Amino acid sequence: MDLNDRKFKILEAIINDYIQTAEPIGSRTIAKKYDLGVSSATIRNDMSDLEELGLIVQPHTSAGRIPSDRGYRLYVDKMMQSRELTQEEADLLHDVVENNVGQIDYLMQQTAKAIAALTNYTIVVTEPKSPKLNIRHVQLVPIDSVSAAAVIVTENKAVKNYVIRVQQMPETDKLNLISDAMNKAIKSYSLRDMESIAGTMLQSFPEEKELVTKLLKAILTAVRQNDNVQFYTSGVDNILGFPEFSNVEKAKNVFRALEKKDMLITLFDKDGSHDDDVRIMIGGENNMKELQDCSIVRADYHYGNDSYGTIGVIGPTRMNYSQTVSVLNAIIKNLDNVIKTLSKGDNKNEDSGG
Repeated sequence: MDLNDRKFKILEAIINDYIQTAEPIGSRTIAKKYDLGVSSATIRNDMSDLEELGLIVQPHTSAGRIPSDRGYRLYVDKMMQSRELTQEEADLLHDVVENNVGQIDYLMQQTAKAIAALTNYTIVVTEPKSPKLNIRHVQLVPIDSVSAAAVIVTENKAVKNYVIRVQQMPETDKLNLISDAMNKAIKSYSLRDMESIAGTMLQSFPEEKELVTKLLKAILTAVRQNDNVQFYTSGVDNILGFPEFSNVEKAKNVFRALEKKDMLITLFDKDGSHDDDVRIMIGGENNMKELQDCSIVRADYHYGNDSYGTIGVIGPTRMNYSQTVSVLNAIIKNLDNVIKTLSKGDNKNEDSGG
């Protein structure tokens, strides 16, 4: 079933209304509030089609409908309009960066506070870290016909062991070949290039796809455990202001998630891939069960040539995505501009000192 323009407009009306009111909306209300030029009966028929497509749902026995996660995804990907920040919002974000850029820990705290104040959501900011893999050596050691130990030595000489199981473990010579190839790959690439490393390894060892994939996961786990990444939160209590979280258990889930530092950092550092786009995970799209009643909007910021951190916004699935994306884009742009200016100043000072 294809969506025509009218159905798109009805879906957009349902989403915009629900973002503002947190109340299900029916066809009569849509007809009165939104000038779509059709009767409530026509709107009701179109809503039935939208429900059949899984884009809206009927909560409880209410006559109204609310967006589903799938509906929000379509809205974010195809329908969302960019929102201009007010001058007051833009000035606040600029001043936060300008006034605190020399103290990275205080800058992260103040950035989290400013975004929480502007969005009224919960904010998590990770401090910048190097994209280097920080792995010194990898070795696959056979255990039996289906198991091998992945022995991973980090740059600080910590030794980590992970048991990998596959249907049929290759012979020792092949394990050594895979280990040697992996060691060459991790010396040539950074954490950002895990996709390239995976591609290279899978191309070299197509018959050992399962083993290579599990070895890469073990390396990522070792890297994350080795990193003592700090993160800062703000607006933790904001979640309690949304009616969706008047259910005590739902609210507790969010608080539990914010206590799980390792899982949060893994969530915000998914697959080691980093780009300049704002990314949106809606409801069950993230694999952290405590946050599956929430949406997460996240973006990376750069601090110097090699280091990066992440800013994440956690809110209800009916969050104001347009505003959130605009705020994140603005803070990232401010951080990049100020840090580039500082870097140029440092370079000039170094040149003049010679």
